[in-house]
Amino acid sequence: MPVGVGDQAPDFSLDGTGGRSYSLSEFRGHPVVLVFYPGDDTPVCTKQLNSYNHDLSEFVGLEATLLAISPQDVASHERFRTKHGFEFPLLADVDKSVGSAYGTLGPIGFYRRSVFVVDGSGVIRYAHRAIAGLTYRPVSELVDAIRSARSA
Repeated sequence: MPVGVGDQAPDFSLDGTGGRSYSLSEFRGHPVVLVFYPGDDTPVCTKQLNSYNHDLSEFVGLEATLLAISPQDVASHERFRTKHGFEFPLLADVDKSVGSAYGTLGPIGFYRRSVFVVDGSGVIRYAHRAIAGLTYRPVSELVDAIRSARSA
């Protein structure tokens, strides 16, 4: 059974852009938005991450950290991040172990576009796993989920 709202978020440590590793536990005390996306430089993923980057101040204003995770390696992520100017880290889940822990892998092992809001104590307060992945959750919905998590 995949993790869902009310569950403790599985911790992880992944290499990411900026030449460092990131773990979920390092952000304890503040909300984290985990964005699982299928691939670097694909049309919907690019549109999604550009949307989140454009409104990043909305997340920062709530002291929330945005972490984007996909199965490509760090070199691919660095190119993608540089090309689009993303101001949040892209993390490399090359063995898909984190995607598996969060239940974001589709039937044939590909990432499904998914978003989780984890509160400051590490509890999942919002979870969305797309079926087809042709759309993504808007910033306003994620900001509302962060606000709700803070008042929970």
